[in-house]
Amino acid sequence: MALDIPSPPLKGKKALVVGIANDSSIAYGCAEAFHELQADLAITYLNEKSKKFVEPLATELGASIFMPLDVSQPGQLEALFEEITRKWGRLDILVHSIAFAPKEDLQGGLVNCSAEGFAKAMDISCHSFIRMARLAAPLMDQGGAMFAMSYHGANEVAPNYNVMGPVKAALESACRYLAYELGPKDIRVHAISPGPLKTRAASGLKDFDRLLNEAAQRAPLGELVDIMDVGYTCAFLATPYARRLTGSTVYVDGGVNIMA
Repeated sequence: MALDIPSPPLKGKKALVVGIANDSSIAYGCAEAFHELQADLAITYLNEKSKKFVEPLATELGASIFMPLDVSQPGQLEALFEEITRKWGRLDILVHSIAFAPKEDLQGGLVNCSAEGFAKAMDISCHSFIRMARLAAPLMDQGGAMFAMSYHGANEVAPNYNVMGPVKAALESACRYLAYELGPKDIRVHAISPGPLKTRAASGLKDFDRLLNEAAQRAPLGELVDIMDVGYTCAFLATPYARRLTGSTVYVDGGVNIMA
């Protein structure tokens, strides 16, 4: 039986995108892809310093909701979802694209990572997605899709990825368990694992330029991916065309992950 899908397939859907820092952010690629398919957007910014970079992008994308969100600050996440409830009354898509570890813990190797640094990395990079899912699920009463951004270093050792490897592994596992728990509500959950991208977050990794070059050389498709490749993948997975897909870690890396 043919699916009854609007054209474009995300027309009128309500999408929350968390993690835009600038126009090189993976989250921005997701927001732009959703916008192309005529979804309504809610976009967040980290703090006043980042607002000046994110606000023009939110305006360009016609975001209906634009609010601050620092998941480490009590009450901000709840305030965001209160506004989504007030303005939209529902949510269809959630993108979590935030990660953080203190610089000394990120660059010092896992064996030297402090308990405090590990806990902060886990809270911001992983548990905040669980908290978002808890608040989003009641608004997805007609089903929905949730996405969290991972990296191949969650499953194999990526030199200099350090504490973020175990943290992203936990995030991918959380996506699988959320897919199981939320599946009966027709809410689908995926971890998205992009190849190396030149983003602000990646700039904190040691020897990142070398990682980019190696990925381009190893990719079967012969080139690096960009933020729109990630965005279009999420857009597809958010449509009814992907209605029976959930709980996956989806690689968007030109095939690098299959190479020994």
